[in-house]
Amino acid sequence: ELPILIKLIDAEDNLSVQVHPNDEMAKKLENQNGKTEMWYVVEAKDDAKIIFGVKEDITKEELKNAISANTVENILNSVSSKKGDVFFVEAGTVHAIGKGNLIVEIQQNSNTTYRVYDYDRRGADGKPRDLHIEKAIAVSNLFPAPELKKAEDSTLASCKYFTVKKIDCYNEAKIQLDKDCFRSLVILSGNGEITLNNEKMTFTKGESIFIPAQDGELSLNGSFEAVLSYV
Repeated sequence: ELPILIKLIDAEDNLSVQVHPNDEMAKKLENQNGKTEMWYVVEAKDDAKIIFGVKEDITKEELKNAISANTVENILNSVSSKKGDVFFVEAGTVHAIGKGNLIVEIQQNSNTTYRVYDYDRRGADGKPRDLHIEKAIAVSNLFPAPELKKAEDSTLASCKYFTVKKIDCYNEAKIQLDKDCFRSLVILSGNGEITLNNEKMTFTKGESIFIPAQDGELSLNGSFEAVLSYV
């Protein structure tokens, strides 16, 4: 299986507050991979928010009490989001994407998600959707997430699970390929043409391009923004 998943998330409503376990806890609880991820904000409305960790250090008992009392929002760190922001969501970080955000998400290939809070939304049966309280409390990092840092050079995020870079092309760009790993592109804006092994293909905003592992160099022409991902 591919080691990462790449998604475009268009949040028309607040998504549920979640937390993902690290590899050790995911193996113990679910016999699956953990889930560290990163977000690049492609577009954001003026009032768009991101929940990123907790405001201050809390205990597991305090988190449990907040969930029981339906006061979780009071302990969460809610920050404004804008185009170009980068959020590195390490496993164990309580988080949520707020309405009005369009985000590219790069994550470990894992579906292990524990729902902490869901704004009292109801399922098709009219009952509140399930929360995963005990597991969420067990895997959560109950201290503030690190301050957001502006990306240096073109690198948006780099960890043992993935590397993500931003490409801003105004005429021509080159990408060095690698026989040990694929390259994945998501086109954020503009359009252009890709040339590989003497074959050409056009692309435009919103499209995704997967380049299998191989030696060589990828040529890109046009005026566009893109996110490049690999491991």
